Amino acid sequence: MVLEATMIVVDNSEASRNGDYVPTRFDAQADAVNMIYSAKTNANPESSVGLMSMGGQGPEVLTTLTTDMGKILDGMHRTKIKGVSHMATGINVAALALKHRQNKSQRQRIIVFTCSPISSSEKDLVKLAKRMKKNNISIDLIAFGDLSDDTIKKLEAFNENIKGGDGSHLAVIPPGPNLLSDGIVTTPILAGEGMGGSSGGGGGGEGGAEGGSGGFEFGVDPSMDPELALALRMSYEEEKARQDREKKAQEEKEGKTNLESVPEEQQPLLEGGESSGSTEIKKEEGDSDKKDKDDPDKMDTA
Repeated sequence: MVLEATMIVVDNSEASRNGDYVPTRFDAQADAVNMIYSAKTNANPESSVGLMSMGGQGPEVLTTLTTDMGKILDGMHRTKIKGVSHMATGINVAALALKHRQNKSQRQRIIVFTCSPISSSEKDLVKLAKRMKKNNISIDLIAFGDLSDDTIKKLEAFNENIKGGDGSHLAVIPPGPNLLSDGIVTTPILAGEGMGGSSGGGGGGEGGAEGGSGGFEFGVDPSMDPELALALRMSYEEEKARQDREKKAQEEKEGKTNLESVPEEQQPLLEGGESSGSTEIKKEEGDSDKKDKDDPDKMDTA
């Protein structure tokens, strides 16, 4: 699978307090961040993920690139909802964090959550997109919430100018009864990790699971039933881990049995099928009878 360094940018502006996503927009992002981290690290254990916010006074790097899930959770826990969103500045800071990644063979990717108005002009966003594309940085945009037509237009213009061979996607996920993470599963954003499906509601729809409609992992189209697809994948991983444990236990058992199977030395039988122990007893009885007959002082009881 693809080896990537991914910076996740969450929108912690005042707009993230809205409850049109369960339980709130910000908490919905936290759940989606956990899912994205798991998908990236499951696809390739050497992939790393970082976290930052773009609300308040300005963007803040919460967790540098890491493979430790605990650091990602801690970063989300420390994030406070405040101020307005600074999307363009946040992307620039995320690109700088990717530049300092330790493993230079990792592909660079930024995943941006946005649920608030964008202050930057369309012209500035197009210029930013071209610069990111020149630096080989893929950017996925996850737009959710009640966004205006002007905001959607800016996001589409940004996506059109950054799309490349490695894939940069725009997913517009409207409010609904499902979780935000369920909506992300059905987009191409996680298609490379075996969890994606058909194109999302935005302008970045590319191919889904490998092999077209008939080549879905475990035979289930994630766009039709994302919960079942995720459950099947988790079940497969648990079963594989169980088989590995049983195989290891069986190998240890066989090694112990080989040590215990050394045959014990048996005492050979004498002629006539009598053991040496019984022969010695009979010999002692014969010697006693002979001694009684040869003893001249023994009183005759007859």
